[in-house]
Amino acid sequence: MSFTKNYWLTRLDRSRWWAVFVCAIVLPWALATPDLDKTLSIARERYGNAGAETVTAWRRLIQEGENLGEPAKLSRVNDFFNQRVLFDSDMAIWQQNDYWATPLETMGRGAGDCEDFAIAKYATLLLMGVPNERLRLIYVRARTGNAKSEAHMVLGYYQQPTDEPLVLDNLIGTIRPASSRPDLTPVFSFNSNGLWAAGAAAPMGDPTVRLSRWRDVLERMHKEGL
Repeated sequence: MSFTKNYWLTRLDRSRWWAVFVCAIVLPWALATPDLDKTLSIARERYGNAGAETVTAWRRLIQEGENLGEPAKLSRVNDFFNQRVLFDSDMAIWQQNDYWATPLETMGRGAGDCEDFAIAKYATLLLMGVPNERLRLIYVRARTGNAKSEAHMVLGYYQQPTDEPLVLDNLIGTIRPASSRPDLTPVFSFNSNGLWAAGAAAPMGDPTVRLSRWRDVLERMHKEGL
């Protein structure tokens, strides 16, 4: 079964993800005044030379990619994290069942799970000048080789708000249109400004409802220079 543009824009799985939907926090947050010198300094202090080298390469990626077209930016960022970061579970990396890492933490550890890949790509593309309204983190159900459905997160790029997104995923190396990913069933999407579900034309969510992993990771990113 292939998923159409409208399916990706309107699908809402009313399952256990509803609890995540209610708790998701959206903030008036953007990478307006990043301090990447601070990010590098923290990387060296926390993770030593290896972490600092990765952050240095990341800063070079951002600098060299600022004047590229958006397709090239998407490709370079997707390749950077897919090739440099190993996939592992939160329990193995952080000794927690569900931890959303900042880009610095992901690069410093050199490992992350699907949320960490998506968050790192999202923040990096913002730093390279891709408009926030074109990027959304998308919760999906992913069917694996044994047809089992598992929770997963990808990054979606929308040229226009009503367009079918391109999907940046750590499971595969290529960026593909959503309709070419029949293994993924979208649940809802969000970024720092809003949350979209059930075909809503405008983002939904109240940033004052409660703290969440999303709000927590944004606050930690700010403290790390983002």
